[in-house]
Amino acid sequence: MSTPTEVTALARRWRLEINMGNEATPDWQLCPAIVEFQPEFEPNHEDSGTYDDEGWDDNDKTGMGWKVTAKFNRKKSADSTLYHPVHEKLRLTAFAWGAESKIPVGWMDRDGLPEAYQGRALVTWAPEGGEKNDLDQVEVTLTGAGPLTPITNPLAA
Repeated sequence: MSTPTEVTALARRWRLEINMGNEATPDWQLCPAIVEFQPEFEPNHEDSGTYDDEGWDDNDKTGMGWKVTAKFNRKKSADSTLYHPVHEKLRLTAFAWGAESKIPVGWMDRDGLPEAYQGRALVTWAPEGGEKNDLDQVEVTLTGAGPLTPITNPLAA
């Protein structure tokens, strides 16, 4: 195994995919035109200190949460009759209830490095709006609905 060189990874290394199929027949498709991407993995730590710790804090991890915030340029067909199907799936999932309000998502290093994850998420859809010359951008928050699983990067060589 070679030692890493002093080249810094870029934020644009992330690739977000949405399962457009179902569990039996997955159809993972790229969410295109992302301009910002922020994954968060938030542990819940609780104070477990006692008198026996002689004044020192002690903590235990009691839970875990995750979310991804992504902003993308909204894409539409050349004839302006359809939005990109992945963008539409996210939008419609944001307005759904029950099982339909959760969507399988995955993200990975697009260069094939080992970092990659999959989970199910609730969707928050927030159009950015703007002035007359602005691009139509949407911020989507994917809030974990259950575990986030590290996976083998499907783009790995």
